[in-house]
Amino acid sequence: MNATKNALGAYLRARRELVTPQQAGIPDVGVRRVPGLRREEVAMLAGISADYYLRLERGRDRNPSAQVLESIARVLRLNGDHVAHLRTLVSQTPRQRRARRHPETPPPGALKLLDSLVQPAFIEGRYFDILASNAHARALSPRLAVGGNQLRDMFLDPAEQALHPDWESMTECLIANLRQAVGNDIDDPRFVELAGELSQGSVLFRELWARHEVRGQRGTTIRINHPQVGGLTLNRERLGIGGAEHLMLVVYHADAGSDDADRLALIASAGLPTAPRVDSFG
Repeated sequence: MNATKNALGAYLRARRELVTPQQAGIPDVGVRRVPGLRREEVAMLAGISADYYLRLERGRDRNPSAQVLESIARVLRLNGDHVAHLRTLVSQTPRQRRARRHPETPPPGALKLLDSLVQPAFIEGRYFDILASNAHARALSPRLAVGGNQLRDMFLDPAEQALHPDWESMTECLIANLRQAVGNDIDDPRFVELAGELSQGSVLFRELWARHEVRGQRGTTIRINHPQVGGLTLNRERLGIGGAEHLMLVVYHADAGSDDADRLALIASAGLPTAPRVDSFG
């Protein structure tokens, strides 16, 4: 994947192309070569010069003031997650490329907690690598095993897609989470490796990444089409692990007393296998 050297400019371009003149409250005049607002329109609405905004998009100025960022964020209709991401793109000074990757290692206490849970649970890294999982999680999906990666599975593995009837909307969420996780750290070796693999293997990944959506990781409800017990609606919680930057404990649980809880308990007690991992993709 060709990680942009001008992350701020790429982000500004992508976001302004998503805002229509009607949304911005200005007339839609002339022929537009690209969708969304023109650069000079963003500058006008933000109260800055067109030349200065052009320098921002082209990477000639990477240190706009907080006031300028707030004005641009207002014009581009950025929410809290997007604004926080925008600030990361201008707050970091250039760094030397790291020669090697530092392994992500869950702390011993988190591993003990993981094994004690009666719900399916696993520990994920910054880029959704599976670092540890309990038996309940692996019974729910064999792809929730150490060494797996949720992004790779969701985009490239037909078996994982079959498990999630809403897999396409889940990919949108994952990519928005990934965009927040990587921030301006686009030279991280693990990110470069993973993004390159997904860019080559998935048109959908390339399309979603180009949108520059940003979203924090939050609890949500997911649907699973388990091949043995049928449909499940589960709650998914992501919990930060103290003392382990970027690592999250992810827990799946059903509403108490629900049919989903009964099916989930059946999977755990019987140790039912699911569809085998697909290791080659067409």
